[in-house]
Amino acid sequence: MTEPLPWWSTRFIRALTAIGVLLPAKGQGRVVSLAVGAGRVDAEVHDSRPYQVRIGMTAFGKSDWAAITHALAAKASATVLLLRGELPRDVEQIFKAVRLPLLPSSAREVSLDCTCLDAEVPCGHLNAVFSALVAQVGEDPFTILALRGRNRETLLEELKNRLISAEPLDPDDRSPALTEVMDTFFDCGPAPGLGGAAPLHGPRTPFDAVLDQAPPLAITAGGEDVAELLRPVYRALAGEHGA
Repeated sequence: MTEPLPWWSTRFIRALTAIGVLLPAKGQGRVVSLAVGAGRVDAEVHDSRPYQVRIGMTAFGKSDWAAITHALAAKASATVLLLRGELPRDVEQIFKAVRLPLLPSSAREVSLDCTCLDAEVPCGHLNAVFSALVAQVGEDPFTILALRGRNRETLLEELKNRLISAEPLDPDDRSPALTEVMDTFFDCGPAPGLGGAAPLHGPRTPFDAVLDQAPPLAITAGGEDVAELLRPVYRALAGEHGA
């Protein structure tokens, strides 16, 4: 039983068929090599002799891809799917939002070349290469993005860098650094950063209270419980901070 095509393969086929570069007829010859790079596909097809086939498509520049990556990173669901090796279903809309097409909408956007003497364009060899390209897209949807100028590794690295360097949604809403709250960390008061919370009244929590909450340690030192050996250290710290 034939496995159903992933949705991106179906969409790719429809786009190529709509502009007349992928014909319903079967390709001619056997594709022995296929290389996809920024803006081009290079292939070799063996028929009665070897033929060199090239398919060209506009690759986007650095500034275009910066805008695309920013738009993709802004959608958490899109980023998750890309990191899983899938294309988000709204990927075309994300590209359109930055005024760039993911898939060609006219035959003028695609250049075709084959070393055979067939007057018909696309020839059977080109159609064979398109069929092989569709199969590769089914296995790796990043093939479409590679044609537009970004391979999988580069795009995912750029997405990760954008997520790492992303600023908080509200730069004024910042939790205090640990160094800013160390002196009051053990006080029973309002939690830092929770403005408007009612203050809690009660005795100051002992510095060695954490030892009472820790699970029993399976080791001893000189026959004594390690937690009890650490208790004077915690109390000494309490005296230092309370000074």
